[in-house]
Amino acid sequence: MALWNIGNWARSARMMALAALVAGTFGSAAPALAQEVAPEQLAMARKYIDLTDRGAVFETTIVEMGIDTMRQIITQNPEIQEETSDAIGEVIKTYNGRKGELLDQFARVYAIYFTLEELTEIVAFYESPVGQKLATANSELNADVRRVLQVYTNNLRTEFFAKVRSELRDQGIEL
Repeated sequence: MALWNIGNWARSARMMALAALVAGTFGSAAPALAQEVAPEQLAMARKYIDLTDRGAVFETTIVEMGIDTMRQIITQNPEIQEETSDAIGEVIKTYNGRKGELLDQFARVYAIYFTLEELTEIVAFYESPVGQKLATANSELNADVRRVLQVYTNNLRTEFFAKVRSELRDQGIEL
């Protein structure tokens, strides 16, 4: 494969993996999400969602959509940056008040996977001081874990490339 195709190949591979993941997620989640769940079980799952602030995903997703849309439009039309920014701001406003829809869907997923008793125990933990500390620290912890993963990935990338180069060298191919 020519060097200039490597980037396209990598993007294609990532897109195929993402497509498979999304298809698998929706394929396996559809029957589960269709299951009936007792209202008290759903309410307890929603309480867990609220306690752990999983809803920040909604705001983050909307902002990321705005940034991606801005980038896409401005790349092709740099002269309308201000107008695009204003339009994105208006569209973001239309999503105000819709966070609950997503949180309810999250709660449904948890209610399917956990019994009412299990959800009650989980909520009790997150209502405890250590549970509250964990819920509060989760975003910072996740950021630290992402940084550790990034360093690991960067080191792995260098090591992996060197090993592939060595394997090629053993085959008589010099890079």
